Order: sequence, then structure tokens, then C-alpha cells
Amino acid sequence: MQITVSTARLRVALLAVMAVVAGAGLAVEVLKPVLGLRGRSGVVPLFSLSYEQNVPTWYTSSLLLACSLALAVIAVGARRAGGFVKHWWGLSAAFLYISLDEVVEIHEAASSWLDLGGVLYFSWVIPAAIVVAAFAAAYLRFLGHLPRDTRNRFLLSGGIYVTGALVMELPLGYWTEQAGSDNLVYGLIDFVEESMEMLGVNLFLLALLGHLAGEGWAIGFSRAAPGPRSSVAGERAA
Repeated sequence: MQITVSTARLRVALLAVMAVVAGAGLAVEVLKPVLGLRGRSGVVPLFSLSYEQNVPTWYTSSLLLACSLALAVIAVGARRAGGFVKHWWGLSAAFLYISLDEVVEIHEAASSWLDLGGVLYFSWVIPAAIVVAAFAAAYLRFLGHLPRDTRNRFLLSGGIYVTGALVMELPLGYWTEQAGSDNLVYGLIDFVEESMEMLGVNLFLLALLGHLAGEGWAIGFSRAAPGPRSSVAGERAA
């Protein structure tokens, strides 16, 4: 017996899980002031997109780790073909780091380097933007060699993720400085930010799986077919 994972069904499953996680996060943010839910215990810290070390955090971290593993598989294949191996491994390492950072919040420490305000209240976006720009410049040739469909999917998913992770930090930082983080508006802005990150990673993972399929890789599970019946069965038939 052989079971093959359909790309279309996988897409539906991934986006459905994302909708559930993001929807739960939005629900607790909206219901928190309405029902007077506690912010330090219960469902709010468990499902809110504004909290860390909870369901949305581990979900996003797992997706990023899956991307890192898929990139590593592609890098192994690229080594045989001899094309941009270091770039594939570089992406794999980058996603592994981001997966770890999603859980332990390494980037938050960068906010202490600069004491700014307004839209740059979360000042870690400055060094992060520099790193992203340098990374993009280093990967221009790499993007050019990719098939058009893969390249477009990479650019779309990357654009969505970076917009959520960096650009949305600007209004979030401004609002945090003005009104703090314990309010509905903060929760809604953060919902948009985190949802865009989740969507970007999901689309990138699907793009990687599509690239693997285009390179001839197949994902599936199989069980060996049963062997011939024993001679006892033959004797009974006789």
C-alpha cells in the first residue's frame, strides 16, 4: 500500500491550522475586555498572539523549523547538481535561527542597544532591517537562477513575512509608547503582524515543497506488498 501526500490537501491543511491558531488568538483578545478574562492565566496567555511561550509561538517555531529541514534537503540535492549549495544551506541555517528566536526572543535584546521612541520604539527593527537588506543583496543571483514560479513564490512569501515581522512593528511600537500593550488596539495590531508572519511561513513552506516536487522528489509512505501465500494455503486450494 502506498499513501501519497497531495500538495493541494497539504495546502488546505496548513492554512486551516493557521486559521484556527490565529482565530483563537483574535478571539481571546476581543473577549478579554468583554468578559473580563485574566491576562496572566487561563486561555489568554495560552492562545494570545501577543504572548510568548504559548500555542502560537510553538506553532510558528515548528513551521520555521520545517522550512529549515526542507531547505536542508534541497541543499543536499543541490550539492549533487552543483548549484548554489551554500545559498541553500545559508537559508536553512537562517530559518533554524529564526525558529529558535521565535521561542527565546533573542531579537528583543537588540532593543536595548538604542533608546528611541515613536515608530522606532522597538528599536531592534533597525539592525534587523540592515541584516534583511544585506541578506537580500547577497541572494540576488540565487533568486535569478530559480525557476520563475519558485522565485515568485519565494518573493511573495518573503514579502508577507518581512512586512509582518518588521513593518508592522512600526505602528505597534508607536501605539505601545502611547497607550501600552494591555489594550485591544495593541492586540489587534499584533494580530495582523503575527498572522502575516504565519501566512508568509506557510506559503514559503508550500513553495519549498513545490520546488522539491519539481525537482523530482516525492513525499509519501509505503508498506511492502504481502508475499505469496504459504504452501498450506495452496494445499487447501487443491
